[in-house]
Amino acid sequence: MEPEILTVYTTGRCGDCVATKRALDGLGVPYREVRLEDRPDAVEYVQRVNDGRRSVPTLAYRGHATSLSRFSPRRLHAFLEGAGVARADGPQSS
Repeated sequence: MEPEILTVYTTGRCGDCVATKRALDGLGVPYREVRLEDRPDAVEYVQRVNDGRRSVPTLAYRGHATSLSRFSPRRLHAFLEGAGVARADGPQSS
């Protein structure tokens, strides 16, 4: 069985997407990237979890989803903690 992993929905021209991925890499949080340009079904998902908006980056993990448009490290950390996302080297600590 494939382990659950944080999914980051992005687009190619999104500065907030780049910032989010860079922050996740710095924290050692594993994730998979889904580019909306490559996955039309992903666009529908992103719009559904963001009240009809195509808002990126959208992070999803174990039933939790949020947009990090207008990226801030504080909002990223709040999502990771609330969703129970673990770092690659073990549980995330506050």
